Amino acid sequence: FVSSQVEILDWETKKQLCFLDKVEPSATIREIRLMFHKLYPRWYPARQSIKLDPKGKSLRDEEILQHLPVGTTATLYFKDLGPQIGWTTVFLIEYTGPLFIYFLFYFRITFVYGLDERFTSSPHPVVNLACICHSFHYIKRLIETVFVHRFSRGTMPLRNIVKNCLYYWGFAAWLAYYINHPLYTPPSYGKKQINFAVIMFLLCEAGNFSIHVALSDLRRNGSKTRKIPYPTKNPFTWLFFFVSCPNYTYEVGTWISFTIMTQCVPVGLFTLLCFIQMTIWAKDKHCTYLREFKDYPSHRMPIIPFLL
Repeated sequence: FVSSQVEILDWETKKQLCFLDKVEPSATIREIRLMFHKLYPRWYPARQSIKLDPKGKSLRDEEILQHLPVGTTATLYFKDLGPQIGWTTVFLIEYTGPLFIYFLFYFRITFVYGLDERFTSSPHPVVNLACICHSFHYIKRLIETVFVHRFSRGTMPLRNIVKNCLYYWGFAAWLAYYINHPLYTPPSYGKKQINFAVIMFLLCEAGNFSIHVALSDLRRNGSKTRKIPYPTKNPFTWLFFFVSCPNYTYEVGTWISFTIMTQCVPVGLFTLLCFIQMTIWAKDKHCTYLREFKDYPSHRMPIIPFLL
């Protein structure tokens, strides 16, 4: 193959930013990003969006120049994504906050409720159980972030971390305030309701963890190639027979069980918002699977078997 030339333009102004000569046709977009980075050090690869069309989608790192619909001189468009932060760091920040914020309310720190020493502990065992379950959920997430998750994209815009933290940290404080309040009343059906919710909670947590492990196994050895996830010998992964994103199904189930356990309105509202957001994510991922894989199982739904 004859060496190619690559022209990179600003996606908004269409002004030429650089002209790369003698680029191998087998060069990947990642390699082109690195070449561009040498000319513009402030725009490191994770901060770059390289496109074929100014309004199109970003090209993936592994895409090869000669396989793109371009001539000998390829015209690409650059967009600055802004300062980036690694996904592992993002999750660690997002999940550590709720873990410690919840304890401020659970231990009835004086400035939180402003009450005397009589209210430093709750008379209801379910309050202790709720703290254990809430803590377990976020500790599990932290462990998964470090040891299980494999991210297809290494970073996200730094500006999003504030929004994400406000969501996770704010809701953790809101839930904890009501569950640990001195005037909190336990569930209407007592131990039966609580025990049912705890069993449901543990099953959903086990299912969620199993799905994350199964998805992680699809990307062993650092591979970023997308594959269709299928059920394994683990029964918790059999939900893949019916939905594309069972990790979200189990996550919603976790919060539904926590709502039943605590019988607390703010927890129910948080669960509803989680369901709406995760349904959006699941539908988007489901559409991506259908678009990328012609043999994708047609009977699968995004998040709820046979319904949604």
